[in-house]
Amino acid sequence: MKAIIYTEYGSPDVLRLVDMEKPTPKANEVLVKVHAASANPLDWHLMRGEPFLARLDNGLRKPKNSRLGADLAGVVESVGSEVRQFQPGDAVFGENFQGGLGSFAEYVTVPESVLAHKPNNLSFESAAAIPVAAYTALQGMRNKGQIRAGQKVLVNGASGGVGTFAVQIAKALGTEVTGVCSTRNLDLVRSLGADHVVDYTQDDFTRSRQKYDLIFDAVGNRSVAELRRALAPGGIAAIAGFINLRLVFGHMLIGPLTSKFSDKTVGMMETAHSDKDDLLFIKELVEAGQVKPVIDRCYELAEVAGAIRYLETSRARGKVAITIA
Repeated sequence: MKAIIYTEYGSPDVLRLVDMEKPTPKANEVLVKVHAASANPLDWHLMRGEPFLARLDNGLRKPKNSRLGADLAGVVESVGSEVRQFQPGDAVFGENFQGGLGSFAEYVTVPESVLAHKPNNLSFESAAAIPVAAYTALQGMRNKGQIRAGQKVLVNGASGGVGTFAVQIAKALGTEVTGVCSTRNLDLVRSLGADHVVDYTQDDFTRSRQKYDLIFDAVGNRSVAELRRALAPGGIAAIAGFINLRLVFGHMLIGPLTSKFSDKTVGMMETAHSDKDDLLFIKELVEAGQVKPVIDRCYELAEVAGAIRYLETSRARGKVAITIA
């Protein structure tokens, strides 16, 4: 089979398309013929070995795991002896961080526990765009943000991969949503259901008189003080993205410290994780028409380096998909 690997840290130039032996599923695994995958910031952070602390898990000088790609959608090729939910021919989707990544390939083995049957109303590319970004949006707003119907919710970075899901999930949960994005993306964010939009090139939401019960920050480009200023009493800011280490340390250290002496809470969300119930909940929203993946560009397997290079520009509207013939 064909697969993308990297054996050293660096730019997308370190990625190579190689021939590998097709894997065999373990007892609790499913072998999936991959039809589509999608790229996430996770991929380029692993590829570059940045931030450097990430190398503590994946190797200081070179990566222990040479595979990339978490999100996937495809068709079950074969199943392990303990698999009960799937059979050959089933169309499935999910993410494979738990199984060691590897979805930038023609075949990949995936634990049964992280897969679900693909939504009937989506292409493979659209289904593959869902898991990591939608998990991040849902778990950040629910677990850290304690989202509730009737709240005023602001999504910073509303046109990105995570932000497009956050806007739609927040609307589906019964909140009043404000999306922050650039001028060129205002119509896109409105089309996703945002009640209000803020053009960050013209207005600063942290200096507005409007206050929010929940701020979901998919960018991580605002300080703790700025986020606190935009929160209503009792409000929560859940930060999912990061721009630089200075802001990250502020979000991780200063945010929780100041939150102890205030009724406003600011802090990083916990890393999103695979959750079968969450995947099925998101699938329900998709099949009900309440959530639709937004795909900016599609690349082929041999073009993964170009896909990640584009993702690194931070200009993608929604997700970047990989079509695997």
